[in-house]
Amino acid sequence: MSFPLLTATAALPAIGAIATAAVPAARRTAAKWLALLVSLATLALAVIVLVRFDPDGDRYQLTESHSWIKDFGVRYELGVDGIAVALIALTALLIPFVILAGWHDADPLETHSSRWRPTQGFFALILAVEAMVIISFEATDVFLFYIFFEAMLIPMYFLIGGFGDRAHAGSDEHAAAQRSYAAVKFLLYNLAGGLIMLAAVIGLYVVAGNFSLQEIAEARANGSLDMATNTERWLFLGFFFAFAVKAPLWPLHTWLPNAMGESTAPVAVLITAVVDKVGTFAMLRFCLQLFPEASKWATPAILVLALISIIYGALLAVGQRDIKRLVAYASISHFGFIIMGIFAMTSQGQSGATLYMVNHGISTAALMLVAGFLITRRGSRLIADYGGVQKVAPVLAGTFLIGSLATLSLPGLAPFVSEFLVLIGTFARYPVIGIIATFGIVLAALYTLVLYQRTMTGPVKPEVSAMPDLKVRELVVVAPLIALLIFLGVYPKPLTDIVNPAVKQTMSDVHKKDPKPEVEAAK
Repeated sequence: MSFPLLTATAALPAIGAIATAAVPAARRTAAKWLALLVSLATLALAVIVLVRFDPDGDRYQLTESHSWIKDFGVRYELGVDGIAVALIALTALLIPFVILAGWHDADPLETHSSRWRPTQGFFALILAVEAMVIISFEATDVFLFYIFFEAMLIPMYFLIGGFGDRAHAGSDEHAAAQRSYAAVKFLLYNLAGGLIMLAAVIGLYVVAGNFSLQEIAEARANGSLDMATNTERWLFLGFFFAFAVKAPLWPLHTWLPNAMGESTAPVAVLITAVVDKVGTFAMLRFCLQLFPEASKWATPAILVLALISIIYGALLAVGQRDIKRLVAYASISHFGFIIMGIFAMTSQGQSGATLYMVNHGISTAALMLVAGFLITRRGSRLIADYGGVQKVAPVLAGTFLIGSLATLSLPGLAPFVSEFLVLIGTFARYPVIGIIATFGIVLAALYTLVLYQRTMTGPVKPEVSAMPDLKVRELVVVAPLIALLIFLGVYPKPLTDIVNPAVKQTMSDVHKKDPKPEVEAAK
């Protein structure tokens, strides 16, 4: 029997979470180092998965399949395509930086009883989320995917509600109430989506007789499983609703600004750069493969919703006074681009959407973590409380600038390639949608540059005059992310080589071909 590499990649952070939580209360530093080492070991396994994956090989590789709940046809089935491999690598890459950035975020502010272990709990929950996200990317059994799609809500709920931002304006009681509200709203929205998806999962089993993604997709392709049109549409809507909440897509987005605003910066990164990607990934893996005709039927409405997300999120980002809420609304706009690329039904659009998932994760992590370092120093999330930071902390300001420029998709940085492909792919089939979506780029330039101008330039405010620059630990967090943004912006080929074959197979699932150019190339 070959080594179960995919299981090991998900199991290692799960075991690490248990071990970290069990560290004695007085050994907080040991718990931090254990969590960091486990995350680095998980990254090493993810790199092995990346190396062993053959983009030109079978669609699903490194597969594992074992009987689980035999009476209901539920199996423990894992497998990865190029899209899943890219997102597993992103997740495993970001978690060590999240842990390093949050090194002191859960340290108790006062002496507690020996049984109170907030630090151990904080890092254990982060590893638990990593484990559940990775296995969600690996699962090819629909029921197995559903379990971890829902289970990841539990550690995220405690991370948002139990370890909130210490720079909250107002009393401790008010801050606790806001954190509780954000955590409950996050949980209720996602549970509602999950319950609707559960009904669709049961419906799929009634129609198909099993939960295997590969078997159902093959049966749909060869005609041995013929769903009634209305049945397929209702099942598609059940799956899509849950994924649109997780992504999030307008008008199901309202939990995100609260959750990111009340979380610590590392947890905010975990939400938008890691957990939310499960929603957009699942649209590609499950909606398009299982329900190709319904996906095409729903495309016009989804593109309109994605377009609203792009413009609406960007407009609200322009008017924000809170740094973290600004990044949250910017992310809503970016998720609109991702979903637009997926449902443009072109190879450029879907390749761009997949690259966008990866590049948005890196750029948002860079910007939000630097913003977190800034907020920790000043003790405020309000933009108006800053000014002239670049004169007293030039390295912090410089990294903040690069993260901001990546957010607006400046050419030469990784998100530009993604956004360009999404717009090209959309314009090829839906030119009006593509043209209107470009206004999102203009608005992105407005909110990112205004944010930088108000916080980093101008006269030095007395409250920031003694602000220290980035420390070694913080540089270790930010520098690799900045380097990746530049590298993938200049040379995205390693990523596109992994992703493009999987995108071609997805296009084949929905029986779509790229539109022919209206003007032929000169011979």
